[in-house]
Amino acid sequence: MTENPLDGVPELIHGRTWEDMPVGFAFRTSARTLTEADVRAFVNVIGLNEPLFYDARAGIAAGYSQMPVPGMMTFSVSDGLVIQGGSLHGTGMAFVHTDLDIKGPVYVGDTLTVLVEVTESRPTSKPGRGLVTTRNTVYNQRNEVVMVYTPVRLTKGRDAS
Repeated sequence: MTENPLDGVPELIHGRTWEDMPVGFAFRTSARTLTEADVRAFVNVIGLNEPLFYDARAGIAAGYSQMPVPGMMTFSVSDGLVIQGGSLHGTGMAFVHTDLDIKGPVYVGDTLTVLVEVTESRPTSKPGRGLVTTRNTVYNQRNEVVMVYTPVRLTKGRDAS
């Protein structure tokens, strides 16, 4: 067997264990601006063929000021921002549960960022893992809250094998 040239070279990004995410720990993600192409790709991939999301006239007729973004896309992009931040890189094991509250519309052209605050962190009955609950508040570019969700994630512990 050949020597692995990666042995001993640390990963640039390594996620936090459940013990490293105590109650009160918080961070914010980078930002992402949603484009019309993003919305079209999302609705086509999942089959959400609702005129509201691909015909600007339908959005206006429904009372929106412009073309809205589906709530499930707002959630997906927001959680993607959390994951891209690296907090769970190599330590996340499972997305267990979430409660989700849509607070306001998101439109094509809006820029989202997420404030992540740990509200619970505890070990499970199995060693080497814990459950971390966060309150994820999604803001647009005007600092308006557009969504709040509270994911519970199964996360490795420091003593994970």
